[in-house]
Amino acid sequence: MDVGLFIAASGMVAEQTRQDQLANDLANATTPGYKPDSSPQHSFGEVLLANTLGGATVGSTVQGVALGKTFTDLAPGEIDETGEPLDFAIQGSGFFAVRTAQGTRYTRNGQFTASAAGVLTDANGNPVLSSSGAEIKVPAAGTLSASALGLFELSGAEKQGQNLYTGAAGGKAQGAIRQGALESSGVDAATVMVEMIGSLRNFQSGQQAIQAIGQTLQAASTQVGSLGSGG
Repeated sequence: MDVGLFIAASGMVAEQTRQDQLANDLANATTPGYKPDSSPQHSFGEVLLANTLGGATVGSTVQGVALGKTFTDLAPGEIDETGEPLDFAIQGSGFFAVRTAQGTRYTRNGQFTASAAGVLTDANGNPVLSSSGAEIKVPAAGTLSASALGLFELSGAEKQGQNLYTGAAGGKAQGAIRQGALESSGVDAATVMVEMIGSLRNFQSGQQAIQAIGQTLQAASTQVGSLGSGG
């Protein structure tokens, strides 16, 4: 396989992954407590340099663009006041816990509601849990103290979809819960749009490189064929 084709194709695959992540981030630009994802890209030279600086033995590598492990930026977002009694925002570290069909999951989205049975639930209908892991009953008045909610420290947080995470809960978090407010999404829509345009241009550059290489290979094969027939 032509090395140039491989390099261009690996770059296009990397940008396609980046486009998918950016599109998902943009779709969640207004989702409370949402955290954006990113997959670092490395060229052969960058990978070699990183290994050299770390003192690790440089093993076999491939030419082209390599994708690093996807990570989520869990930095706390800004707090927006809503005045809604069942909206809760986390200032600082921590996660709310909800009970799903797959087990306990964690979220930073505190846009809750009361079910028909008077249980505090998230947007997906999952019961929100207290610090003891119990469901939380919403009083008839429709308001609830922030202290009724559990706030959990979570290590190894991994996204599971629907703004939910898995991880190892390690007791009470150091953050604080504010009632009548929501944590804003960690996505800046304008920044994501600019990044999407740049990513699309990189993808198109890969396409153009592959087309140019294809034309060169075709011209070369035609010349070889004509030399053979001329002999």
